[in-house]
Amino acid sequence: MDKEELESIFNKFTRVVEPVIEKTLVSNVDKKFQKLVEYPVLTGGKRIRPVLAIISCLMFGGKLKDVLYSAAGLEILHNYTLIVDDMIDDGTLRRGKPTCWFKFGNSIAQCVGIDYAATIFQTANKSKNPSLISEIFARTLKELGDGEILDILFERVGREKDPYVVKNRYKRVREKNYYEMISKKTAALFRTSCETGGICAGAKGKELVALRRYGFNLGMVFQITDDILDIFGEEKKFKKKIGKDIQERKEGNVVILLALKAMEPDDRKKFLKIIEKKGKITDNDIESGMKLIRKTDIHQKAYQLGRQFAKEAKKSLSLLPQNKWNKILNDLVDYVLTREK
Repeated sequence: MDKEELESIFNKFTRVVEPVIEKTLVSNVDKKFQKLVEYPVLTGGKRIRPVLAIISCLMFGGKLKDVLYSAAGLEILHNYTLIVDDMIDDGTLRRGKPTCWFKFGNSIAQCVGIDYAATIFQTANKSKNPSLISEIFARTLKELGDGEILDILFERVGREKDPYVVKNRYKRVREKNYYEMISKKTAALFRTSCETGGICAGAKGKELVALRRYGFNLGMVFQITDDILDIFGEEKKFKKKIGKDIQERKEGNVVILLALKAMEPDDRKKFLKIIEKKGKITDNDIESGMKLIRKTDIHQKAYQLGRQFAKEAKKSLSLLPQNKWNKILNDLVDYVLTREK
């Protein structure tokens, strides 16, 4: 299946789940505040998590109506974490548009976040097997919180007014630390998206384990690719600022992490001087940092890491029902690995 066919399927399911997302988000919200609440989710997004849930459900013979509210809840949960993430990182651009806090202010973004958190569990209550879906959503949200804390602690400097961060910042981030962070911050929600779809269709036992494993490994591929695009992507296609992780002094990016190991000693000192700079990191600093990274062969090494997780994801599919939906999930792995946005 080519890229256009896959995107057509995504668009089809997005059109189905979108009204449920919007309707549930604004329910019980004062009309004069509804546009505030709608803004983050209406800025766009790939909707990969709800679509994963839908396809996983259909693969096991489930019906679309059985998974629709759970799928909506997954996208709302994802957007809730983005609202928080943008406030934590002072991110001003998301999907090519102003972030919620940057457009409306920090206090309003926090209030909008409360609505998203509440709506997550409204969708769970309307799902098939509501108590189990609620528990899975809660467990996943806590994992995402752990991952976000790790991501913050991997920053080289900054947040001097955050005493816990200053005291507990990692002096050196290792690959195992990175994998732990992205497994919680990104892969957990991909795993849950697939698991939720399977549960809504009545999947159990080894098949559900395999489905969870597929989602987890796909999530690892997604984050590794995101890290690569942060350094080597094209801003117009990626719709995010290139070099943002350098600007945020993050060592929790696989390209930065591996590049620091691969750089010549002088280049490593120059790069560390940039990401440990106490003042504002400028666009010139970012460009200098990216030039130092590009002198290494890390682009291909990072891509190969992504391919390893992609291989594991595909392996799990061999244990699942062999039908057109399984084929779509297989093709999705390559799509995520080679995406440009």
